[in-house]
Parts: sequence; C-alpha cells; structure tokens
Amino acid sequence: MGRGQWETRGNLGQPGRLIAPVFSDIEDVLGPDGQLARQVEGFAHRPQQVGMAQAVLDAIEDGENLIVEAGTGTGKTFAYLVPALLSGKKVIVSTGTRNLQDQLFLRDLPRVVDILASPARTALLKGRANYLCIHRMELALLDSRGHPHHTLRALLKVRDWSHATERGDIAELGEVAEDSPVWPLVTSSTENCLGQDCPAWSKCHLVEARRRAQEADVVVINHHLLCADFAIRDTGFGELLPAAEVFIIDEAHQLPDVASNFFGATLSTRQITELAQDTRAEYHREAGDLPRLLDQIDTVDKAGKDLRLTFERQPTRGAWSEIEDESVIQEALEALAARLDELEGMLDTVQGRGKGLDSCLERARSLGRLLGELRTPSAAEEVVRWFEVFGHSLRLNSTPIDIAEVFGNTMLQHPASWIFTSATLAVGDSFDHFQRQLGIVEARTGKWDSPFDYQHQALWYVPQGMPEPSDRGYVQAVMREATALIKASGGRTFLLFTSYRALNEAADLLEEADLGYPVLVQGEMPKAELLRRFVKHGNAVLLGTASFWEGVDVRGEALSLVVIDKLPFASPGDPVLQARLDAIRARGGNPFMDYQVPQAAIALKQGAGRLIRDVTDRGVLVLCDPRMLKKSYGHTFLDAMPAFARTRDPAVALAFFE
Repeated sequence: MGRGQWETRGNLGQPGRLIAPVFSDIEDVLGPDGQLARQVEGFAHRPQQVGMAQAVLDAIEDGENLIVEAGTGTGKTFAYLVPALLSGKKVIVSTGTRNLQDQLFLRDLPRVVDILASPARTALLKGRANYLCIHRMELALLDSRGHPHHTLRALLKVRDWSHATERGDIAELGEVAEDSPVWPLVTSSTENCLGQDCPAWSKCHLVEARRRAQEADVVVINHHLLCADFAIRDTGFGELLPAAEVFIIDEAHQLPDVASNFFGATLSTRQITELAQDTRAEYHREAGDLPRLLDQIDTVDKAGKDLRLTFERQPTRGAWSEIEDESVIQEALEALAARLDELEGMLDTVQGRGKGLDSCLERARSLGRLLGELRTPSAAEEVVRWFEVFGHSLRLNSTPIDIAEVFGNTMLQHPASWIFTSATLAVGDSFDHFQRQLGIVEARTGKWDSPFDYQHQALWYVPQGMPEPSDRGYVQAVMREATALIKASGGRTFLLFTSYRALNEAADLLEEADLGYPVLVQGEMPKAELLRRFVKHGNAVLLGTASFWEGVDVRGEALSLVVIDKLPFASPGDPVLQARLDAIRARGGNPFMDYQVPQAAIALKQGAGRLIRDVTDRGVLVLCDPRMLKKSYGHTFLDAMPAFARTRDPAVALAFFE
C-alpha cells in the first residue's frame, strides 16, 4: 500500500480497490498554502497529514468505517479534527487517557475551531469520578471527625474550591494529589449516586456536563467512558451515543484492552469498604435508632478486609483455578456473601426511611448478586475468572475471552462512521489483527508513514553475541552493552524493560557502575514527576517498564538513547492471555503467531516510538534480544518498525553520538 493512498476493504484479509486521495477543502486548510500555513507560526505542510485528513473526510461523507495508522509526526490530531469540523456532523472523539482528553479539548480543538472560524459547539465529558459530588462532599464534612488529619485537610481544600468552581472537574484542584483518599469521599460512582433523588441534583456538576455534551456538536470523551456506556454501566450518558453520526477513536490500539475490562465484571474489596462507609453515614443522617444495623455494617466491612487477608501480601494476579481448592479463601468468600445478604435484609426492613439508605440497599443487593455470579458463572459464558491482589485491596474479575462479537454488534447498534487511528495499529501493512480483536468486519484502511527522516535521524543497533533472554546473566549482558552507550550519549537515556524483576536488577547494576548521571527509577515517584526531572536534568538515565513504552513524549536532546531489553511478549502467567491463547488453539489457530507475535510487534513499535519525536531529534535505539534475528518470526518485528538505519557494529553505534 503506497504512502498517501487508502483502500476499501470488504471481509478480513480481502484487499479492495485503491483510491488516490482527492484534495478539496482539506487542501485549503492543511495544504502548503492553506489556512494553517498562513495562521500558525512554524506550521509544516505534510502530505501524509493531508492524505489522512482526506481519507477521514471521505469516510465521514460516505458513512463508512476507517482504520488509519499515522506515524509519529504526521499530525493526526489535526488530520481528524479538520474533517470532523468540516463535516458539520455530530462527532464524538474518544482518546486514550484523561490527560490526552484535556490536551485535545483545551489546546488542539479550540485552535482548529478558531482557524476554521467554525460555529461548532464543543464539550468535554469525563466519567462521573472526575466530578465533584456536592452531596457526598457534604456527607464527608458531616462525618469529619472520622477522617485522618491529612484527609481532613484535603477535604477542607475541596470545600473551599467547591465555592469557586463552575465545572466541578477535580483536575482543576492541583493542590490535592490525584491519588488522595479524599477523592472517593467527594465523588460519586454508579453504585452510590442517588440520581434525581439527590438533594443536590439541581447543582450537580455531572448533570451539567452531560447537558453541555448533549447540546454540543463535538464531544471529547475517553475510552473508559465510551466503553462504560457500551457495557450499559452508566445509562445517563447513553442518550449521547445514538445521536452521534461520527465516532473518532484516537490511540485506538488501547481500545481492545479497555473494552475487555468493561464488557466483563469486577468486584473489589474497596467497593465493600465504600458501601460500609456510605451506609454508616446515611444511617446517622436518616435513621439513628437501629444500633443493630451499625453492627451489621461493621461485620460486612470486616468480611471484606478478612477476604483480602486470605490472599498473599504481595501484589499479584492469578486465575480463579488457583484459589478454587483453597478452603480458607472459599470460606471467606462464603462469609462475605452471607454478611452482604444479612445487610440487605436489615436495610430492607428500613426501606423508605430515606433515599440514601434505599440506595445502599440496592448496592448491597447488587454486590451480593455480582459476588454470586463471580463464584458460579453461567456455563454458557465464555469468560475467564481471575483475581488481582493490591497492597490494601483485592479485585475479583470476570473478563470475556473474546470481545469481537459484542463490540462488533455494538458498532452495528450505533450506525455511524467509525474512525480508528493510532501510530501503531498495523503489523506490516496488515490491519487484520486489530480488526479481529474488535470484530470490525468492513472498513477502509489507510497507512501513512512518519515524515521524519529516520535514515539520518536514528540508528537501530542490535548487539551481537547476546545470550538468550532466559539466561541468568541476560540483564548483566544488557547493561554491559548499555553502559558504553550511556557514556557516549552523555546520559539522556531510557532503559525500557519487560519486567520489574529485570528493571530492579538493572537499577542495582547501574548504581554499582556509578556513571555519574542522575538515575530515575519507575516506582520511586509518580510518572509525571519522573519525566519532569528527566527533562530538567538533561543528562539523566530513566528506567521504566510498560507504562513508559507509550504515551511519553520527550522532545529534544534530553532523550537520545532508548535501550529495550527484550521483545515485549506479554507475561505467559497472565490469566486472561492464557484463556485467549487456549481459545485460539481450540479453534485450530496458532496462538503464538496469530496473537502473541502481532501484539508484541505493536508494543515494540510503541517503545521505539519514544526515541524520535520531532524533526530535529537524533538518537540510537538498541534492542538487545537476539531472537529477532534468529527466529523465523523475527521478520514480523523488522517489518513493523520505522525505517531506521541499522547496524550490528558497536563502533558504528558509539560513533553516532560523536
């Protein structure tokens, strides 16, 4: 498939006719003499951006689906926003994270609206946990004596901010950390929201945000909110989707994992704790004459905590089969089910006393039912049951093995143009893997390469003589290769690992080497702070795992070397992955080649994408894994990567920095 062309496809794997881009309004906006070139200082015309934008506009006008891979530097955000606004249709744009959502709504979208002098109304809509709930804040203030001092201090800051905020978006209050324990106290969930029965309904920030979204022409949401609606978890937002004529899914490579979580079911011990807290608060507000109810609340709270204590202390995850014969765990599950049932019975006797207690009754009933379904699922459901252990909580999960059918049906139920885009969707020139994951049967596809000059800007170095990744001395070998290059580059390095074990071993080796550069290790501080310090130092070495493989944008000289320890195959111990591989095997497929290799190729492309973020960036990418050049599947990884200059000579790699 040539650069700047796109094809119409029917069924999976069947190529259709190639159509050359036709430039009209798109060229007037994004062309070399277009509106952006005239109005935006430093704007660079990119044929790839124009080609992608035209493909998006044509798909929207024809009511078709489109899957687009646009390499780093293409300018894909403008390439879909411009046609979206030119179309005049109701558009929902979904991004991967809340940070990207804010960037899109606060920076990119207003700029394009202004340049086009568009009359389009825009709105930002987040999940309910992102908005201040006035009723729950007032409940928390009433129970202020029950909070630790640091939580109370944060609560008072929230109270003061609540008088000034117009939108109630908690991201506005930068003084309170994102992970502060105050946020669950002052925001609502689907379970604890009182809806129209809430005494603060007329002042509800979430209701107001939804109203603005209903009236807007372009609504910016994120994948979690999109999938929450699809899973019918949050019916208040559901009125938006049928009205949309266009769905644009940015960072679409993240969507299969997000959708899998939302089409499944989860019960956490945190939900049990929050139910106990809320029932206790509502009891004091609406009843106060049934001390036995307070005792029952305490027993439910204790049953949730006891269940967590029956699992290992260290964070871990595993398949349900690992705990089916664990009598202590099964007894704790049975005890929690019994305590929830007893609480439901007691709340039923005071039904009608108040809307808050009635809401807690429904939550107790819902959690009891969910626990029962997790313990004894329907034999007809193709799901994998598994657990996650965290420091102070536990999650029990049920995840569909395959979401293709359910997601594909959801698209059919919302007839619209669906545009999926990312820098990493294709394996080679094929989008089959992505389409299979989401059940997208018919779609046009397009692939536009990055405009960066990778041959001159970047060098890809694969060391010779590396041991197999399973070798006990593998991390030491990786660090031997990395150390010389770190010195040559003057720090300015990302070391990306596929496991925490390897990361920690490498951090110890780096400390022993004492190279004289600042060393930043994932887990020592929040991700945003690590990145801020990395850029500020200008010569730091940062060690990271999965969360640093994508969504990290460090431009300029601060990052000139990226070292990747292994091909990023997903952990073989992951219970969801194992279930999916077993299902592929049962259908007669090859789990390794059909699923694991394509997934790893896309992940590798994400990791490599950290290196060159601008036309002036230069750097070396090091992949230490010898399997890529030894194994038959290695060509899949080679074909997936950008067109870097390549070498196996360490002298050439060192000379690049000179």
